[in-house]
Amino acid sequence: MDSQHRPSPDSEQQTTSRKQKRGIGGIGWAVIGAIFFGSLLAIGILPRLGQKSELQAAVKEASTVPSVNVITPRRATGATKVELPGSVVALNQTTIYARSTGYLRRWYADIGDRVRAGQLLAEIDSPDTDQQVLQAKAEVVQAQANVSQTRANLAKSISDLKQARANLLIARQSWERWQVLVKQGAVPQQDADTKYATYQANLASVEAAQNTINSDSANINAAQASAYASQANFQRNIVLQSYKKVTAPFAGVITARNVNTGVLISAGNGNTSTSNTNTSNSNSSLYTIAAYDNLKVNVSVPQSLSQSLQTGQTAQITVRELPQRVFTGKVVRSSNAIDPTTRTLLTQLEVQNSDATLRPGMYANVKFAINRANPPFVVPDSVLVVNAGGTQVATVTKDKTVHYQKVAVGRDYGTEVEITSGLTGNESLIATPTVDETEGLRVQPVAETK
Repeated sequence: MDSQHRPSPDSEQQTTSRKQKRGIGGIGWAVIGAIFFGSLLAIGILPRLGQKSELQAAVKEASTVPSVNVITPRRATGATKVELPGSVVALNQTTIYARSTGYLRRWYADIGDRVRAGQLLAEIDSPDTDQQVLQAKAEVVQAQANVSQTRANLAKSISDLKQARANLLIARQSWERWQVLVKQGAVPQQDADTKYATYQANLASVEAAQNTINSDSANINAAQASAYASQANFQRNIVLQSYKKVTAPFAGVITARNVNTGVLISAGNGNTSTSNTNTSNSNSSLYTIAAYDNLKVNVSVPQSLSQSLQTGQTAQITVRELPQRVFTGKVVRSSNAIDPTTRTLLTQLEVQNSDATLRPGMYANVKFAINRANPPFVVPDSVLVVNAGGTQVATVTKDKTVHYQKVAVGRDYGTEVEITSGLTGNESLIATPTVDETEGLRVQPVAETK
């Protein structure tokens, strides 16, 4: 029974071999599955681990490199309006001086009076000048009498010359006849010699008369020159006498009167009295007069705008005391030289003032409309750094380091300023630089949003 059911050795070995084969196949599949799932995990995890590592490195770098807000400069518009302070001055203003010495007889114009050209302003009593005129006139009369006398002398000399020539002709003819008679023996030689002596005497008389005429001619020229000089001196004194009446050189307004009746005035450097204080002082001027119809406005234009202004360009002129009036001025000239102290160009505008509303000495605002061919850049004023090196801006270079660039500042708009030189427009400017952003510092730029 037992022998029948007990398996044979050969069958046991086969059974064992089949079991071993089944066991090895299961482990292999398990290993393959583990490798497969491990690969999938590696594919998913490794990139995440790399990204995590990069993120940690970036966080670490961000924690050590400071961030700064940066902006880009913008180009200003070509057309702009510029308002500058100006000073109103008279187009034609002069101080009137005395040219005649004497006492002031009377004055006819006071400060604020409008006068016309040639109008009488004052009269000077000058007896010395009157006497000089009379003396000069007498010298003219005397010089003219000398000319008449020398002319009479010349006429007499001409008459004497004619007579001498006639006598010479007769004496020559007589001597020639006596020579013939001497040869014929009719008369002695002594009588012929007497005729020859008479001829020589008449010849000398002719030469003397000719010399007298030459001398008289020279005397006439000298007398005429003296007469011309006397006449010129007389005319000079007449002109000086006319200066006794002080007149206005042009139409305008009297802005100062420095004379009073009875004051002694010396030509060019007289002592006058001031009408406002009634005290004597040394002042050679009598009046100051200014033309009000046309006025000038002097404006100091900054160097950055000097090339944009042209002769003939118009501008609007306003005065704070006249808020309802806008005057139009025209650029007529400039100094063509920049003031090295203020770096400005003195420019003059002409403005019509027929109603005399504007007055010399007023402060005015002058507004120009300017078209700039190469407008500057505009940046916030917070980007500027002013130190011993001048005015600078902090820029962030391509390698993300700080670099300070020197710039030139133009117009100031309050919160913004113009940069006339030093920038190209492609810079990244630190919006609010601090002392921590030193030259060469590595930073992380962050574009500032508006």
